[in-house]
Amino acid sequence: MTNKELFLAINDICEDRGLEKEKVFQAFGKGLANAYFKTTGIKNVKTVFNEEDNEYYFVEYYTVVEDDELEEGDPSKVTLKEAKKHKKGCKLGDYFEIKRTVNPKDFGRNAIKDAKGIFNQELTKLEREQAFDYFQGLVDQIIQGTVFRIKDKRVYIDLGREVITSLPQSEFTSAISVGSPVKVYVIDVEPGNKGPKVKVSKSNYNMIKKLFEENITEIQDGTVDIKGIAREIGVRTKVCVMSHDPNVDPLGACLGQKGARIQDIINKLDGEKIDLYEWSDDPKILIANALKPAEVIGVHIEDEKSKKAIAVVSDDQYTLAIGKNAQNVTLAVRSCDWNIDIKKPEEAEAAGIVIKSATVEDLDMIKERFNS
Repeated sequence: MTNKELFLAINDICEDRGLEKEKVFQAFGKGLANAYFKTTGIKNVKTVFNEEDNEYYFVEYYTVVEDDELEEGDPSKVTLKEAKKHKKGCKLGDYFEIKRTVNPKDFGRNAIKDAKGIFNQELTKLEREQAFDYFQGLVDQIIQGTVFRIKDKRVYIDLGREVITSLPQSEFTSAISVGSPVKVYVIDVEPGNKGPKVKVSKSNYNMIKKLFEENITEIQDGTVDIKGIAREIGVRTKVCVMSHDPNVDPLGACLGQKGARIQDIINKLDGEKIDLYEWSDDPKILIANALKPAEVIGVHIEDEKSKKAIAVVSDDQYTLAIGKNAQNVTLAVRSCDWNIDIKKPEEAEAAGIVIKSATVEDLDMIKERFNS
């Protein structure tokens, strides 16, 4: 291979693998410097590339020291007497270099083999570093991968750049097979011996938050905030939202025209149901909103400090308020951050709870919200 062909090959490697040319030259130079050492026995050498002229050469580097400053095993130091053989005007403490041109044909077979091995190792290292940087930039983002394998109740996902991650099969709520595209949320990235370890999830509530941010302009620009999210993957999610602009309805913004925005999010979650409700600084109204679609008669705050409350609902709303497998109340508790106990009117009365502890104005507002 001529020097020109060598430089063209390095350019091809950079383009094909998306690597920085300077780093690839460094990797190749490291392999050549090792071959130079294997052939000459000189360690203190670096490889210099000149792309303009399609040439490379070696530079031995030395520091001039006193005789008693020579250190065993450090060939980069030479005495003044020895240095003057190469550079007459040398003084103690000087740093000087000697340029050497070696024909690769002069390298032994083993030296060339070792050089190739080092070069390939360095390229692999560069690709892994680049992959780490790439995925680190995707933390807190939703990305798409491809199902690579399904084994032992785990789904292995190819994320590209020779990175494979996996998830429990239980996180998948729709049918999948090898080759299926899958969207996942990137939680974290750690360096590993065989490349970056990318931790992903399909159940993390932040995946919902990111989908809302991607689909709803008012959340992107900060007009609408997400105050709470609770999720039972594949079944239902509750999202609490608020608006910083009195002229912007947070629920309407999230729903979109004819429900288009929320439907797009639901589709991306494979049909998972989403309950939206509005935030309120008044805990009674907040709790009533969180328990939708059940209609709440009134809310009694048991302990504001520990956030304990009792929500009273009519007999015909009780099952709806609790939800199947306590799903509705559980998601309400987690999304609004209040510990809610659901009681029927007779149970509340037996416990000495007076419904009027929620003011008439509160009840009117609650009823108005449910009837609107």
